[in-house]
Amino acid sequence: MSFKNFCIRADMTILKFICSITLALLLTVSSVRAAPKESLITSLPGFEGPLPSEHYAGYVTIDGSPGKKNLFYYFIVSERNPSKDPVVLWLNGGPGCSSFDGFVYEHGPFKFHVGKPKGNLPVLQLNSFSWSKISNIIYLDSPCGVGLSYSNNPKNYVTGDLQTASDTHAFLLKWFELYPEFISNPFYISGESYAGVYVPTLALEVVKGIQIGEMPRINFKGYMVGNGVTDETFDGNALVPFAFGMGLISSDIYEACQTTCGGKFYDPPSETCQMNLEKVKQALSGLNEYDILEPCYPNSETKNESEKANTPLGFHQTGVKKKQTRMFGRASPFWTTSNAGASSPGSQEELHIPCVDDEAAVAWLNNEAVRKAIHAAPASVAGSWWICATRVEYSGDTGSMIPYHKNLTSQGYRVLIYSGDHDTAVPFTGTQAWTRSMGYKIIDEWRPWMTDDQVAGYLQGYDNNFTFLTIKGAGHMVPQTRPQEALEFYSRWLDGKPI
Repeated sequence: MSFKNFCIRADMTILKFICSITLALLLTVSSVRAAPKESLITSLPGFEGPLPSEHYAGYVTIDGSPGKKNLFYYFIVSERNPSKDPVVLWLNGGPGCSSFDGFVYEHGPFKFHVGKPKGNLPVLQLNSFSWSKISNIIYLDSPCGVGLSYSNNPKNYVTGDLQTASDTHAFLLKWFELYPEFISNPFYISGESYAGVYVPTLALEVVKGIQIGEMPRINFKGYMVGNGVTDETFDGNALVPFAFGMGLISSDIYEACQTTCGGKFYDPPSETCQMNLEKVKQALSGLNEYDILEPCYPNSETKNESEKANTPLGFHQTGVKKKQTRMFGRASPFWTTSNAGASSPGSQEELHIPCVDDEAAVAWLNNEAVRKAIHAAPASVAGSWWICATRVEYSGDTGSMIPYHKNLTSQGYRVLIYSGDHDTAVPFTGTQAWTRSMGYKIIDEWRPWMTDDQVAGYLQGYDNNFTFLTIKGAGHMVPQTRPQEALEFYSRWLDGKPI
């Protein structure tokens, strides 16, 4: 038995005290060494010049059943004060979408230079609003089979909420063993969309590990979730009031839905209710569901289908929409029970998300020179990179996240729930309703928060370190459309300053 496992099983108080002191000394000694040199990234194809801080990437291998799971991460050392700044784990949603979405399109250190490819390789430029400006940040492709993460056994692509949380916790314990110099930094978990499930379930796993004395001891402080899937009733009933409030449906349609559905839009009680909900669906069919202010980008797959349909809105009604029953972009459709792959676990086919321009990321992350530079396995081993993975068969097995939030906030962990207010995938109306349903005392009454003397959104603060915040004019992926505002609330919240 290892000394670490002996300490975990130790029952006597004095013995646990001795173990904690000894392990702390061992971590102090080990932290003298730098992060693993073999994971250091020295340059990136498509980007010219020195990297803004140290970047590391590679695989952490955990046990699967059967075989192994190779989870890919990209770690960026803070540009401000790495030894003091928080370590933040970022998770994109899906379920089954790659966290490189957040890296290359939202708050990573780079963004693609539009219209200036270098040969077949997109050009990268620095992102002025990167979250690595003020934090150390880990982008993890999770669960196994997503993005650049892979297994030697396709059976490991069958997973769910609880297994994903357990696997990601196992990843974190191994990751901090590889990077012990960061174990004392404050640690936060963050994510968006279906990460509304990933984040609190993982947070509870981390807390349980801390309580039983697992080593290394993670210095967990709290978490943040953006436009997060949370509760099927609150989220499912949110769209109709949102659409009416935004002027997307008429008073007649709204009143008919209220009368025939009785507020049960998620679970239509009658055929008449369902008919009225179809009118809502038709009214919204021409919009970018992730951001009603943005155009709906027709990617190569949908272009052909829209041409066949002979209508500007054809791509909303054909090819990709059928796939959407398996993979609802970056949010979960509560009316499906599984986001299974196209044929069987392990198979991977091209998948583009409706209205999302992902062509630059697909070209960059499927370039073998890029993969070699970031220490990722070639496509022949890990498969091609797609923004969301069709080979993952995922089942939701936890239910509402509200009990998780109550559990974690009651233990003193800080929580920020934020919503872009122009998202129809997970409308802010549902998030506002469930955060209010927690029943916590309001200590910071609804008010605007500002960036550059302009209203950037609205905030309501509750006791138990629980905050709900909106971002004005932002969609489902807040940092993508409102990068300056996103960095503002992110940095202030992490630093414990008023937003």
